[in-house]
Amino acid sequence: MNLQLSGQMALVTGAATGIGRATALALAAAGATVWANHLGQHSAAGELQAHGIRPVEADVSDPQAVAALFETIAAEGPLDLLVNNAGVILEKAFLDTDEDDWARVLGVDLTAVYRCCRHALPGMRERRRGAIVNVASDLAFLGREHYAAYCTAKAGVLGLTRSLAREFAADGIRVNAVAPGPIATAMVSAEHMSDEWMAKELAIPMARLGTPEEVAAAIVFLLSPQASYFTGQTLGPNGGSWMGA
Repeated sequence: MNLQLSGQMALVTGAATGIGRATALALAAAGATVWANHLGQHSAAGELQAHGIRPVEADVSDPQAVAALFETIAAEGPLDLLVNNAGVILEKAFLDTDEDDWARVLGVDLTAVYRCCRHALPGMRERRRGAIVNVASDLAFLGREHYAAYCTAKAGVLGLTRSLAREFAADGIRVNAVAPGPIATAMVSAEHMSDEWMAKELAIPMARLGTPEEVAAAIVFLLSPQASYFTGQTLGPNGGSWMGA
């Protein structure tokens, strides 16, 4: 498949670890110039820099920081590809989830996606090309007790993805999403839990957790010319945890 992205400028938010890191590395391997957004993880950012990736620090929940982030990138050239991956997760009973909890999760997991798209889309529309992938979750479909804020935010990401896909298709811009199942990252895995135990507990038919690289492969595909007829779609690297249409 033609996944070559030479000459393309890409931004991956939340790129210091996990899915974001794997995606930044995969995009760089495909030939893209990659900006890796992080939030103070300088050691991890330095490791990415060793692969030719450009680390850039910004809190995507802060509108001024996002504006500065996109100004930094614009000074180097037009942005062609955007991966909205930055996220936080909160496990808390709904009645214990206060306004601050709710605002924090939606601020990073949903509003930051809106904010980054708002900055990226005008230039893409002007050039009549571009591709965006938003990282959601299978919990957007499944729901889960004690994850109300996270499930709500990720469902919102899918709604935003579809809306933008319809609005900007005529401008040559594709907007898609991935909705991973449980992935072996620090956000999901705990040292005392085996992948096999977690897979059984989470009812994954393939009986294992996914890897960040497996999700990154889906993201890079959606950004690539090979996915030229994909927009408004959600790919589910989830091991069968959700099999809806």
